This record gives sequence, C-alpha cells and structure tokens, in this order.
Amino acid sequence: MNGEIYGYQEIKAQYPEYPFHGSSDTEVILAMYRRKKENLIHDLPGMFAFAIWDNGKQELFCARDRFGEKPFFYAIGKNNEFIFASEIKAILASGLIQPQVNQEAISYYLQYGYVSTYHSIYKNIHTLPPAHQLIWKDGEINISRYYSLPAKDRILSLSDAQEEFTYLLKKAVQKQLIADVEVGSFLSGGLDSSSIVALVAEYLPKQTTISFGYDHENSELKYAKEIAEKYQTNHIEVHEKKEDLATSLLKISPFFDEPFADISFIPHFEICRNARKDLTVVLSGDVGDELFGGYNFYKVENQLRKHFSYKNIIAQFGLNLYQKIKPISFLSQKNLQHENILDFHQNYVRNAFNTKEKNALGVTSTFSYPYSFTPDPDSLNDIMRVDLEGYVPSNMMVKSDRMAMANSLEVRTPFLDIDFAEFCIQLPEQLKIDSENDKIILREAMGSYWTETIRQRHKQGFGMSVKSWFEEENLINLSNDLLKNPDQKIFNYIDFKATQKFLNKDHKHWNILQLALWAHNNQNVL
Repeated sequence: MNGEIYGYQEIKAQYPEYPFHGSSDTEVILAMYRRKKENLIHDLPGMFAFAIWDNGKQELFCARDRFGEKPFFYAIGKNNEFIFASEIKAILASGLIQPQVNQEAISYYLQYGYVSTYHSIYKNIHTLPPAHQLIWKDGEINISRYYSLPAKDRILSLSDAQEEFTYLLKKAVQKQLIADVEVGSFLSGGLDSSSIVALVAEYLPKQTTISFGYDHENSELKYAKEIAEKYQTNHIEVHEKKEDLATSLLKISPFFDEPFADISFIPHFEICRNARKDLTVVLSGDVGDELFGGYNFYKVENQLRKHFSYKNIIAQFGLNLYQKIKPISFLSQKNLQHENILDFHQNYVRNAFNTKEKNALGVTSTFSYPYSFTPDPDSLNDIMRVDLEGYVPSNMMVKSDRMAMANSLEVRTPFLDIDFAEFCIQLPEQLKIDSENDKIILREAMGSYWTETIRQRHKQGFGMSVKSWFEEENLINLSNDLLKNPDQKIFNYIDFKATQKFLNKDHKHWNILQLALWAHNNQNVL
C-alpha cells in the first residue's frame, strides 16, 4: 500500500470483528476487504495505490485512488509474472522487462508536456488509471472503472453553497490533520493555500507554514507573510538558492522516470526539500483552480463563448473576409480556428506542438483521452472536469508525488477530499466564474479569513518564464550537448533535422529538452 487513508480511526471503529495487530491505516484496508471484498473501494477515502493477495481466491486485487494522487505501474514479465510498483524504475530493476518506447505517449507528451495517466512512456509498462481497479487471476488481467466524476451540475444558491462549502472544507482539513507527526502547510500567499492555512488554524494552535520565493520583484513571499502573521504561524521562508538550471535539471529530472516539462517542478522540488528539514507531512492547496475556476484561460473561454462570433457561421464568414484587410481580435481569431471552447481548451491551452509540427518531427501517432463522461463542448464546468481527469492526475499529481517522494515528504491535498471535491464539481459554473471574477465560491466562503491584500489577488504562477531560463549559459550548453548531436538517444524517436527548427528558447524548445534529458537519463535501458 502506498498512500494515506484519511479519517481511518473512524473507519476502524466500524470493524470490531477484525483482529487489528497494529495502529496503521493500511490494516483498515484489510479489515474492509475481509467484510466487503472488492466493494471496499467504494467506501475508501484518501490517496492510495494498493494490492491485496487473496490466498483463498488465488487472485490479486489492485486499486488506485479516484484522482490519481498515488501512482500504480504494472507489467507482464518474460515468464508471465505480474510486476507492479509505484515507480517505473522499480519495474525496470526487476530485469524481467525489456522496455519499448511508446510512440503514442511521445506524441501526447509533445503536445502537452507530460505523459497521459492512461500511458507510461513504455509500451510494455502500463499504468492503472485513477479510479480504476485491477484483478489478476490465472495470468489474466481484468481492469474496470469503479468511480466516475459526477456529470450533472446541481442547482444551488450562492448562500446555500457557501455554507455547505465551508462545512465540507473544514471537515476535509480536519481529517487530513490526523497524523502521528506534526502536519505543516505550504503557503504561497495565493487564495487556495491561504484558505487551507486559515482553516488549519482552527484546529492547530501553532502550525508551521513554509513559503518558497524567487528573488525577483514579483515574488509572492510578501503575501504569504501576511497570512502567516494573521494566523501567527511558525513561518519558514525559503529564498531561491541560485543553483544553475542545468545542474538542477540533471539532479531532479531522473525522479520522474518519464519526460516531464512543467516548468514549476524545480521550485517544487526545492520547497519539498526545505520542508523536509522540519516536517514529514504537509498540506497543499493544489487543485483549487480546477475546482473553483481559477485559471485565466477559463475566463478567456467564458469570453469566447459569449463573443458574437461563437459558432456563428455568418459572423465567421464576415470575419474571414475582414481579416484579409485588417487584423481581428484574439477572440475572433480563436473562434474562427476552433469549433468550440472544448476544442480551444484541448488544442490551444497549455499546448506546445500541434499535429502538423509533430508530423514534421516524425511523430504521427495520436491518442484520444477516455473521459468518464461525455463533455458538453460549450460547458466551462465540463472543461474543469476534463482538467480533473486529464491534467490533474497526469501533470499536477505527478509533480506533487515525485518531488515530495524524492524528499521523503508526504503531501496531502484537502481539496481532493471526495465529499468536498464532488460538491465543488457539481456547483453551477456561475458560482465559480463570471465576466469579472474567478473563484467566486471560494471568495464568498473564505474572504473573511484572508487579509485585504489577499482578497484583491488574482492568480500568479509559480516560477519564472522559460525565456529567462534560456538566458543561462549552462542551460544552453546542456541543450547543445543533448540536441545538436544526432547520436543522442532522443533522435531514435524524433527527427534530428526537424528538431533544429524548434530550438528557439521557448516552450517547444524546453519541451524537447526535457524529452532529450529523459532519453539521456535512461540510455542504459533504452
């Protein structure tokens, strides 16, 4: 078992018939399994990946949590062994697999900067997707989905929603504070982490908070400090130790086992490393943006949908003619280029390479993501659901898990508490975002817990821009070593000559560099 079952003491009390030997949350799963067999999974809260060998049935029952907070990889070995682990490197270390690179995963990675949670970078090493269970019996594998996101929105007034929101979030925080060690909190000074810290203060008189900042004028440290002072936390401030980027990348990228291009993984590693000096468990404000509508592009999508040209054939025909004479607005352009806001979201937002560019690199495989629901292409709420099933487990949770585990730190995400998350997913979208505001429900419910400055805040990213990173000589040298030499491993998978055209010190360049770094780190197994 890898993970944490929140509120497990309460669950334990419901199984008096089980002879508990210890006090761990893992044993609760065995008690539940004895009574409910595979059905236990519907009542299990928390983040987890586990496997139970049932000797009577001669079968292995495996499952992964609903939102993909914990990883689960598996493969079939040379002699039909079933091999499973939390990391790809553990499966490779078995020596029972000769990995083959997965072209679909490379294609998906080039487009989005991460490997989808339905793939691994190797064709013959698989992931158990979030919210799925697996049974291995007599050499046969059977996989099924045990949980789907609630697909319908509720009808709710803001005042009713506010009350339920606060109640459920308090419960989520309270459950996740139970540990046999001190639980601290990451504090960025944003709305999400400030809310978590404010609620922790109701249960812990003296909590530890930790902030990480780059020493440039847009640093968020001052906001974090305001909240820390308001709640009199034991506050730790980490300023960037300017290690050069190339050294950081060479040190940190091997922890991923797969190519990963999210630029915030370096600061994330550093905050985890520093947190571990004082703490072993930390709460994080992750996934607030997807649950409450916090990203700027959700706002843009809302504007696209309200624009006169959205799905309007006549207006689009006119704009097409007009743009030959004069430039047209961004919203008009995007409505001409994309069928609907879902298409815009999937093929523009956070995209690096488009299909034509991937083809130029010699990558022609495609992959269509299997969501648990059929997204309405005009619904912002469904776009947030798409992010919860795609971006969150494939990118955000990968970054959080690998960077924390690399530093022996446990990171918990109260916003992913199942009761709270389900409530937020079903909130009507006008309680999340409108033409003026984002995160409406969070601002209404938690505004009184923040300081005035925080109340005025809008989203700020974590980390610096890629462009400024490529100003570093050492990074350029690393890039030249890995991308200007046709003998490098990466060029077994993408075309060397075509690659040279994309090395323009931008996101595409960064994306290719991370792919090259992965190929370089794994050249012994490839």
